[in-house]
Amino acid sequence: MAESNTSFPPASPITVETTHRAVFLDRDGTINVEKEYLYKVEDFEFIPGAPEAIKSLKDAGFLVIVVSNQSGIGRGYFDEQAVEVLHRHIQEELSGHGTSIDAFYFCPHHPEKGGGDYKIVCDCRKGGPGMLLQAADEYNIDLGNSYMVGDKLADIEAGQRAGCTPVLVLTGYGDSVASEPEITSVEKCLDLNRASMLILDQSSKNNDDALLTISSE
Repeated sequence: MAESNTSFPPASPITVETTHRAVFLDRDGTINVEKEYLYKVEDFEFIPGAPEAIKSLKDAGFLVIVVSNQSGIGRGYFDEQAVEVLHRHIQEELSGHGTSIDAFYFCPHHPEKGGGDYKIVCDCRKGGPGMLLQAADEYNIDLGNSYMVGDKLADIEAGQRAGCTPVLVLTGYGDSVASEPEITSVEKCLDLNRASMLILDQSSKNNDDALLTISSE
């Protein structure tokens, strides 16, 4: 089961009785500059435009939820507390931009390189959909009207398997996997900021189509 870190309250309360749309975000290489096995606060660096993208998505009514593979825990490079400290730092930095992440989920496992209880074939490691499905259950998310944004093939696979619309960003490892045959039909954006613009544009068009359908009935 995915490790869930939701100890950081969102900017406004989430009503679980209401069905929500969400944008699921990979962390490293999507929100922040890719640094292998990042866990130190002092090494964290936003990709330019990422805080603004998160704010624009939340302002449009999307939940913004981070889902990340953190096998560095299972490999013994750092512990779960270090990840939580880093996530708290991200929230503090985002608060300066008037926004926040609604929830963080991370998978600490690795099927081959994990140690002890972390060496398992789990449901939560992307490209499996486990973290997205858990978030959907806990926050009443309409996965069919939600998005998964990331820079790796595993992010795209997780989104597709969960029933979300996947978007590949060309930051992090994105540029190196953009030509993979499995994702030729997947939308590709320069960075998270451009991805947010795409999502908001598609959302606006979908709303216009829905209104047109209602008015013609």
